[in-house]
Amino acid sequence: MEWMIRSLYLCVKDMDRAIRFYEEFFEQPVMVKDRIYSIFDINGFRLGLFAYEEVEEPHTYGTNCLPSIEVENLEVLKKTLDKVQLVFPLTKIKDNWVAEFRDSEGNHLEITAPA
Repeated sequence: MEWMIRSLYLCVKDMDRAIRFYEEFFEQPVMVKDRIYSIFDINGFRLGLFAYEEVEEPHTYGTNCLPSIEVENLEVLKKTLDKVQLVFPLTKIKDNWVAEFRDSEGNHLEITAPA
């Protein structure tokens, strides 16, 4: 059996606000814009934004799943951190620089770069 993870989605309360946040963050336009489920293509990985309240789906936010985004170097990572609200400061952990931020919808994400 061969396992692959090709996508994930984040629950959002305000689709337009979330799209603006991620368009600025990734410096690219959303690939599919929809009021319920919008998609970004990040080098072949699909990042979805799901407006769960639009379909009246209950949702409880948690902190046990942390998507991790990697950039090519520390300079790019620092530039990217200027755009977001940090919840874990830039820290060197083993062979990587790591920080955690909160998106416009309250989701936490990790961003890393090789040390």
